[in-house]
Amino acid sequence: MPTPLHDTTRLLYLFTLLGVGVFACSGALAAGRRNLDPIGVAVLAMVTAIGGGTIRDVLLDRPVFWMVDSTHIVVCLAAAAATWVWVHFFTPPDRALQLADAVGLALFAVAGAQIAEERGQSSLIVILMGAITGCAGGLLRDVLTAEVPLVFRKSELYVTACIAGLIAYVTLRYFGFQPGAAGSVSSAVILTLRLASIRWNITLPTMRIGPDAD
Repeated sequence: MPTPLHDTTRLLYLFTLLGVGVFACSGALAAGRRNLDPIGVAVLAMVTAIGGGTIRDVLLDRPVFWMVDSTHIVVCLAAAAATWVWVHFFTPPDRALQLADAVGLALFAVAGAQIAEERGQSSLIVILMGAITGCAGGLLRDVLTAEVPLVFRKSELYVTACIAGLIAYVTLRYFGFQPGAAGSVSSAVILTLRLASIRWNITLPTMRIGPDAD
């Protein structure tokens, strides 16, 4: 019978693979909007999919996840190729990139938080590592395609949604919830807030300085 630790490790691995695949799709969609060639699509998909996790692993001084298990690279390239084929036959919805990014954010942020937790980090560092894992790849993608990163756009609840979900995660863990249950709730919180922001244009107040400030 699988042990709880074995189940948690397997769930974390699944979350990571799903996050890689979805973020690779978002990177490929961004590349398509810039009319990049297959190499450009593959590079942008990989940067988006593994960028945040790479930064996390370097900061936590652990082996970089995709170098330990090249399955992540295979999933990334397969997702990019599937996206290429899909957009060749179908026109993606206007918000396809945002939707793919929202799902990737929800999955990757939780995976990053659980990895930091396994390393014995404090709740604050768990939240920060989850946010870096979830947000950094998309930030790199947007910078490389000369877009204002979703992280910084006024019209988006992005980091806010991520942090809210991660706070929910560490709170549930504090009260004794298993990592799988806490992670599922955390992902749901992040995805719900992110999709609500996209659908209803929910924003945070902005800081204004100067004569144009209201």
